Amino acid sequence: MSADDLGFIHRLVPGQNQTAAPFLLLHGSGGDEHDLIPLAERIAPDRTLLSPRGKVNEHGITRFFRRIDDGGWDIEDLKRRTTELAGFVSRACAAYRLEKPMALGYSNGANIAWSLLLNDPGLLKGAILLRAMLPHDPRPLPDLTGIPILLIAGTHDELIPVERAGLLAALLGEAGADVTYEVLPVAHGLTGEDIVLVSEWLVRHG
Repeated sequence: MSADDLGFIHRLVPGQNQTAAPFLLLHGSGGDEHDLIPLAERIAPDRTLLSPRGKVNEHGITRFFRRIDDGGWDIEDLKRRTTELAGFVSRACAAYRLEKPMALGYSNGANIAWSLLLNDPGLLKGAILLRAMLPHDPRPLPDLTGIPILLIAGTHDELIPVERAGLLAALLGEAGADVTYEVLPVAHGLTGEDIVLVSEWLVRHG
């Protein structure tokens, strides 16, 4: 779990299924490298899990990229942190001899996951984005043709307006990704309905 020469504090949980893509777990604000492991083990108990901890500490809250004082995103920091995280993923996959991973991100982690896709389309096999949003226009877009993406939003999400999630789904589709966009009557927290949708999607796209 040390940062060592890979650059991020992280956990690696080896899985028995070596044919399935490993999960790159990207936690939400205030989380760490342990947070999404129980969720991933429920969804796909036999997959290898690679789970880094975000490097930003905002008043004791761990994140993958910074916000500015009014709560908006620090876009320049997002770009820099995305490049930094992409380097970690490449180094970790080489060091641990992992196949191309599929991102499973929640909230802040889901947002840096789609940023990874736009930054380096060849880095990930696909992405599961739970409570993600589009706060700005990141065009020009790369070619994401055929990359499977599941985006799940909540109609009662107190942090992410559902229309912002819809804009992200549309933008990823515009880039050519194979997008599945689901909206649940839930708030920002994850629910059993999310687990069902992710599990069903993985059968088709995992």
